[in-house]
Amino acid sequence: MRLKPIILIGFLSSCAEFPALEGSVTPDMARSPFPTLVSLDPILAQAGALDSSGLSAAVPAATLSRAETLRARAARLRGPVVDAATRARMRAGIDTSALR
Repeated sequence: MRLKPIILIGFLSSCAEFPALEGSVTPDMARSPFPTLVSLDPILAQAGALDSSGLSAAVPAATLSRAETLRARAARLRGPVVDAATRARMRAGIDTSALR
C-alpha cells in the first residue's frame, strides 16, 4: 500500500522538463574572468575592530536605548518566578499527610 505513492511520485517526477540552459550565458559573461577569491581573515579583522571600538558611533541612539531596555528586562526575568514569601505560603497550604 505504501509503495503505490512512491511509484506515482517517481513516474510524475520523470515527466518533468529540464530547463533549457543553452544560451543562458551571454558571450560577455563567457569572456569575463572568474571572480577573485578573497581570504576571510580581513573580513573577520574588520568585524573584530567594530566589536572592540564599540558600535555607538554607527548605531542610532534609539537602537542602543532599545538594546539596553531589553537587557534590563532579561535581567529581571532571570530572577525567581515565585518569591520566597509566596513559596512558603504555598508549601504551608499543601497537605502531605496522604503521601505518608
